[in-house]
Amino acid sequence: MILEIVDIRIHAGQQAAFEAALKEGIATTLSRSPGFISARVQHGIESPERYMVFIEWQTLEDHMQGFRNGPLYPVWRGLVGGFFASPPGMEHFSAVPLG
Repeated sequence: MILEIVDIRIHAGQQAAFEAALKEGIATTLSRSPGFISARVQHGIESPERYMVFIEWQTLEDHMQGFRNGPLYPVWRGLVGGFFASPPGMEHFSAVPLG
């Protein structure tokens, strides 16, 4: 399993509209992409224009090749991209076995 973490900063005062677009985007694009496992979103308290999006994929290729290079990515970007105050930061993580 791969965890994609996306750090998004949006324009001030757009929280409600952005959250609605995120909800729609997760339901209509991310969740339909092969290899998608789950998504959750955290909203900044001290920085209300900041969102952290955590997306689990079965493999890195499912995200980078299947989703990012597939037909669903432009739809996703069209739904949420207009809210971005700056380009989102994104990194992938893998689990560390502890037991």
